Amino acid sequence: MKAKTIAMITALTVLSLFASACGGSEAEATPTMDPKAIETFAVATFASGLTQTALAASTQTPSPTNTSLPLPTIANVTPFGTIPAANPTSSCYAMAYVSDVTIQDNTTMTPGQAFTKTWKVKNTGTCAWDAGFKFSFTSGNAMNGATYTVPQSVPANTDTEISVPMSAPSTSGTARGNWRMSTAAGQFFGDEVYVQIIVSGGAAGTGPTGTVTPTSIPTPP
Repeated sequence: MKAKTIAMITALTVLSLFASACGGSEAEATPTMDPKAIETFAVATFASGLTQTALAASTQTPSPTNTSLPLPTIANVTPFGTIPAANPTSSCYAMAYVSDVTIQDNTTMTPGQAFTKTWKVKNTGTCAWDAGFKFSFTSGNAMNGATYTVPQSVPANTDTEISVPMSAPSTSGTARGNWRMSTAAGQFFGDEVYVQIIVSGGAAGTGPTGTVTPTSIPTPP
């Protein structure tokens, strides 16, 4: 744009000089241009070119600056879709009563008589009972019985016997104690079993009196 303006000024200047150099009637017939007018015209043309150049430059859109920040790195996060290994829960543990091995229901005892109650039970769950599981008194009369701790693992679908030393109460009548298996953390599961004796002032009976009934109390799911 600047070079075009300079060329125009040069051409006008040459024409002006050519016109002033010619004389006679041709000078009178051909109108001449005032050099000052030529200069004013040239300056105005040059200024107009600068203005158009400035306008064209102002309309150019600057390239956007990338202001995005890098994403933070998060540690100790489980990747999406990864399922952690599940630990055994109380839902996989179960126990079912099988039979009374010793001390049938309603066996007659003398006050304070010592005896050992043994139940035969079965692991009917899908998980083994770990060593350290507890067979504990839950309600009724404990008859001085202590919590039994499972000494070794009992696989699923396996029978086992649980024995608890006890002693008859000092008062006569029917005494009953309820017991149940639990995890080492104290989560009870499976059937609740019981021991039931009759305490009298006579000699202790050697067998059951009355009708023998199963010692398993079904546990509601």
